[in-house]
Amino acid sequence: MDVNMPAKSHMVAHITDNLRRIVQVVKEGSKAARRETGLTGAQLWAITLLAGSEPVTISELAHLMCLHPATMGGVLDRLENKALITRTRSPRDRRIVHVALTRKGKKSVDASPELVQGILVSGLTDLPAERLLNIAEGLEDLVQILAPQDIHSRGHWPPETDSPRACQSHNG
Repeated sequence: MDVNMPAKSHMVAHITDNLRRIVQVVKEGSKAARRETGLTGAQLWAITLLAGSEPVTISELAHLMCLHPATMGGVLDRLENKALITRTRSPRDRRIVHVALTRKGKKSVDASPELVQGILVSGLTDLPAERLLNIAEGLEDLVQILAPQDIHSRGHWPPETDSPRACQSHNG
């Protein structure tokens, strides 16, 4: 179906408005979570993921969060300073570090508001596969418009994830 110019212009405006609204919801959700918990969105997302899958290695947690392991280290440093997590070296391979919640960390998760990320994962999981595919394809188009060069060259995604599509979602 060929869309005439006024209709196409209206659709572009609608898409950009919806993107602005999504960014605003995420920002406001992070601000509210920080006010309530004293944790950033990334810190709160990390302990929420840990609550459903601990103990995990730093690499596994970074993969779940679609973050580079080096970035994950900074998030974990701040959580450890707040006594919300512990890091333990594997006795078999000292290079492997496992992350787990402390009792205080578990209480923080229980008292935390639901994160926008969790709401998004839950809502997407409930959609029919065809609708999900449409959204995935549309978002892929947006990524290509905004960042047409190889994402790896900018270092945003860990090499083991290959792409944002490979990052695993956690809906627990």
